[in-house]
Amino acid sequence: MVKRLIQTVLLMLSVLVHGCSDHRLEPLTEGAIILAFGDSLTAGVGAAEPDSYPAVLARLSNRQVISAGVSGEVSARGLERLPETLRQAQPDLMILLHGGNDILRSHPAAVLEQNLNAMIELAKAAGVQVVLVGVPERKLFSDASPVYARLAEQHDLVFIESLLSDLLHQPGMKSDAVHLNPAGYRALAEGIHEVLQQEGAL
Repeated sequence: MVKRLIQTVLLMLSVLVHGCSDHRLEPLTEGAIILAFGDSLTAGVGAAEPDSYPAVLARLSNRQVISAGVSGEVSARGLERLPETLRQAQPDLMILLHGGNDILRSHPAAVLEQNLNAMIELAKAAGVQVVLVGVPERKLFSDASPVYARLAEQHDLVFIESLLSDLLHQPGMKSDAVHLNPAGYRALAEGIHEVLQQEGAL
């Protein structure tokens, strides 16, 4: 009986240790700061500020989430803005959801990839963990641009590939062709929150 109990406890500990080792993100303490960096989808166009995904994520995670979204911004401008944003925010983790305006304006994919790569490198150099959110291509019912998967693999990032694409396929989640409504932003925040939990950040 005792031997079986010990075996059970050891098995549970083994599973626990193994599970922890699979986590790809460092835990975020209660005082940790999450930086939501992006364009209009981060700014919450199509909803009031309390319904934006960073605001919802802050409530779900019980962490400070700084919303650094600029509507209409292309990746080149985001790259220019990021160093000062990182310096001011001093985040522990950055959620990078950027590039939609490059895609909508048919900017070269290579330029988008170069700019996003530089953003990721800036964050990593500052000791900031990065979670990358894929942005769909400019096609009906499209999936995330391949740029995002390549960068996620290159930098070994936690990658939320299809969440945004799936939401933008649902008319009830959108305020217009390219932006979410309050329900959509809540679903986006809930999806990101779930990934943060699964990967050990929360």
